[in-house]
This record gives sequence, structure tokens and C-alpha cells, in this order.
Amino acid sequence: MFEHAAIRIARPCTNLEIAERFYVRGLGFAVLARVAGEGRDEHDLVMVGAPGAAWHIELVGGPNLSVTPTPTAEDLLILYLDAPVDPAVIARIEEAGGRVVSQGKYWDEWGVTVEDPDGYRLVLSTRGWD
Repeated sequence: MFEHAAIRIARPCTNLEIAERFYVRGLGFAVLARVAGEGRDEHDLVMVGAPGAAWHIELVGGPNLSVTPTPTAEDLLILYLDAPVDPAVIARIEEAGGRVVSQGKYWDEWGVTVEDPDGYRLVLSTRGWD
């Protein structure tokens, strides 16, 4: 039933411009869509990801956002790269407002963990998905 499901991960952001810079300039994701909230109960959003992939991240923000991001160290998004993490990518991530953090022995051995500007963690895993 779910083996062909697409995934959307929605994350509230304190500043959409800063979050977009992290995911687009830092990680190299593409902007897939942008929507401006027009009503009182609507919010702005930017969808980022890899064109054609069955997943994307929805960055949600704007003046009508009713929640504040409250990530924990266990709120992980893990991308299985099946390859070493390019140091140039890490440099771009840091230039775009991210920071490298420790995520414990396992993830520190099998990848690089970075925090986005709102504190959500992304693991770039050197392992493959199997």
C-alpha cells in the first residue's frame, strides 16, 4: 500500500528566506514551489527538494504562522547518500547558516549532521539505503 507513497515533510520556520538559503544554496536543493498565504489563516511556504523525487520539504512561515519551531536533537531528517560527504557541500551549508553538530557515535561515524537555521537536524549519511 505505501511502497510507492510520496513524502512531504513540513517544517515551521522563523524566517523563510534564511531557511530557503540553507536548503537551496547550502544543500543544493531546488525550489519546487512557492505560495504566499493570502488569508488570515494561511501561511507562506516554500517547497524544496530534488526535481522528480518522491519527496520534498515544505518550509512554512510568514506572519500568519501560529507555531514557533521547537526541534529536538532527535528530530532527524536522514539522507542516505551511499557516498562520502563532499567537504565543499559542508562549507556551503555553513556559509548558508547551518552548522555541523555531533549526533552521537553512530551518526558521527556514518555521516555528518548539520543543524538548519531553526535548529532542525539533517544527517547526510555515507551509508546506502537498504
